[in-house]
Amino acid sequence: MAPETSTLLLHSLYLVAIVAEAMTAALTAGRRDMDWVGVCVIACVTALGGGSIRDVLLGHYPLSWVAHPEYLAMTAGAALLTALCARMLRHLRKVFLLLDALGLVAFTIIGCKVAQQMDLSLPVVIISGVITGCAGGVLRDVLCNDIPLLFRSELYASVSLLTGGLYIALDDYTGTSNLAVPLALVAGLALRLLALRFNWQMPKFVYRGDWH
Repeated sequence: MAPETSTLLLHSLYLVAIVAEAMTAALTAGRRDMDWVGVCVIACVTALGGGSIRDVLLGHYPLSWVAHPEYLAMTAGAALLTALCARMLRHLRKVFLLLDALGLVAFTIIGCKVAQQMDLSLPVVIISGVITGCAGGVLRDVLCNDIPLLFRSELYASVSLLTGGLYIALDDYTGTSNLAVPLALVAGLALRLLALRFNWQMPKFVYRGDWH
């Protein structure tokens, strides 16, 4: 395989993922009765926010959407298209769940690779992946006044964490991202889809007592 294969794969998945994330975010904004500006803002924040937070924390500049302003056009355009075609898109829920899962694992690996290229420590590399994969959704939920999916019992951040850890392990073992990236993508995607299919959840902390 050519040295660029894994990079091209991740970039292609990244473009698909930011469009899909923007579309699902637009639907969330629509359920909050936002105007078209709000829909576009929520879409862009969701699709690009995780990578932006990662880059700010790591001092990795320029931000992706600054270096590639076409990403803003893609996400805003996808959001507006979704607003126009929302009634037709409601039948594609399973497709969006698949694309969201794909975006989660792709964003995670991209975040890990960014930190790797900066020669950061292993814990920071993995956390960078989790932030990239999950932070955009947290921003969306906060802005839409929802409890972030990251903090619920659903397997989401756990999938990101395991995907990042698996990618690092495979990259170290095989010595090439051309094998590590697709293997980690498939494993992470399978885990997320199985969690959705069988409703796998993390243990909940439930406390109803008084605090004295």
